[in-house]
Amino acid sequence: MQIRSGLRPWTFSASLIPVALGAVLSYKYTGVCNLTSAMILFLSVAAVVAVNSAGNMVNTYFDYMRSVKLRAGVKRDQAVLEEHLQLTQMVNGAAYLYGFAMICLWLLMWFSPAKSMHLAGLFFGGLSSSFMYTGGVGVKYYVLGDLLVIFTFGPLALLFSFVSQTGKLTFIPLLLALPLAVSTEAILHSKHAREMDADKKAGVLSLAILLGSQGSYFLYTALLFVPYLVFFVWGLQYSLPLALPVLTIPFSFQLEKAFREGGPADTRISTGTAKLNLAMGLLFLAGCVLASRVPMMDRIIDT
Repeated sequence: MQIRSGLRPWTFSASLIPVALGAVLSYKYTGVCNLTSAMILFLSVAAVVAVNSAGNMVNTYFDYMRSVKLRAGVKRDQAVLEEHLQLTQMVNGAAYLYGFAMICLWLLMWFSPAKSMHLAGLFFGGLSSSFMYTGGVGVKYYVLGDLLVIFTFGPLALLFSFVSQTGKLTFIPLLLALPLAVSTEAILHSKHAREMDADKKAGVLSLAILLGSQGSYFLYTALLFVPYLVFFVWGLQYSLPLALPVLTIPFSFQLEKAFREGGPADTRISTGTAKLNLAMGLLFLAGCVLASRVPMMDRIIDT
């Protein structure tokens, strides 16, 4: 039974890199790196990965229960469609993972200097978002899923990590996660554009459907290249290593060309965009480690 298909580990980079980035920012802010901070980082990673995994399983379950893609004859999620996981196991797995994440939160409250109410607020905000993406109101099916991803896939994980390490609640670090969040949205938008026809038949209203083929291409292009503008400006304004993600721009041109000439139907566009997001995130993380100045850090210190 292939649990890996339901967990979708290839999506973890969208959460793991922001958590690591939050830890780097906290070190830049406090200068503290000891056993306690390492334990806090470990628990933060465990909590975020557990919530991410549970959200993926909830996504799989509700996609199936709402018959999304199935009525259109598209086999979207092999974990359910090939019966690698039964629906009851999917539900139980998500519940266990959410429970494990709460245990990690409880332990974090012991080790972290942050107020328990701050940690709990950020944690349950992320947990609720992971569930509501397809569960409950299912914002994924009504365009709003794209907005939810931009504000929670990355920014909230970064803030959770930073607050856990420093105990300081400030929303300024959210700004550092936005370029990577935009890149993450490019992954989802490419998938929505690829499945546009199937979504229409299944009753899903995605941003790609609203924009149409040409509009989806322009949005995808913007999502690819806008982060580079931000990284380039930060590199010039603060410290050159912050511009390291710009090294991936040739791959973005390849993806743009593939989308423009072949359309979004090519599955390699989505996988290529995911690989680009990972490379961009790792280079930005390295840039923050090497940088003599980090964007917004002065404002964090002054608050």
